[in-house]
Amino acid sequence: MRILLVEDEQELAHWLARSLAQQSGIVVDWAGDGLMADLRLQQEDFDAVVLDLGLPGIDGHTVLERMRERDDRTPVIVLTARDSLAERVGTLKNGADDFLAKPFLLDELEARLQALVRRSRGREHPRLSCGPLQFDLAAQRFSMEGATLPLTRREHAVLLALIQRSGEPVGKQSILDRVFIGDRDVNLQVIEVMVFRLRKKLVGRGVQIVTLRGLGYCLEEVPSEVTTDLALQSP
Repeated sequence: MRILLVEDEQELAHWLARSLAQQSGIVVDWAGDGLMADLRLQQEDFDAVVLDLGLPGIDGHTVLERMRERDDRTPVIVLTARDSLAERVGTLKNGADDFLAKPFLLDELEARLQALVRRSRGREHPRLSCGPLQFDLAAQRFSMEGATLPLTRREHAVLLALIQRSGEPVGKQSILDRVFIGDRDVNLQVIEVMVFRLRKKLVGRGVQIVTLRGLGYCLEEVPSEVTTDLALQSP
């Protein structure tokens, strides 16, 4: 999961980014003011936004209003010290999906993020799936037919980026941005190698990674008759 944290308190932002990455593997991009956040939201793709209201440049209310005006439906959790009923109701009416008052517990923020992203994709069960391939959000593991799918750290990260958008194309640069921020030895060629290895592990098992020229990769279910043919052809 890749989120945009819009928060002007630098120490809090750095702590949140580090803690969410260590605890649950969430990739956190940071914007320290409303104008930067608005620009990034127009140019980049995020799974969710954690938005403070008291921001320099333009405030969080304006950032949220601009998102919804251009039909940006990315889930938004509002963080603020102003925990009044009127504030909460007004923010939710203006397009926020959830509201969390400062100070807050990290576990609660993580749980709310996971729930928002699941709901935004029409999934209420804490698993992501594509055909027989499942990813358990709580256990942070992939499985097929009840058995854990053995993956390296990088293979796991790439497959997670794909299953979060199963059925949709995901560009190489998008995968790089989502899962390998700060990993300087990773480039687009590394993504290609990871996809090649994943394809070998998935062949004949009911799910495949398809290359869509000019768009990227797409994780999709394989029809049962095709799966049977591939299994028979495997050595």
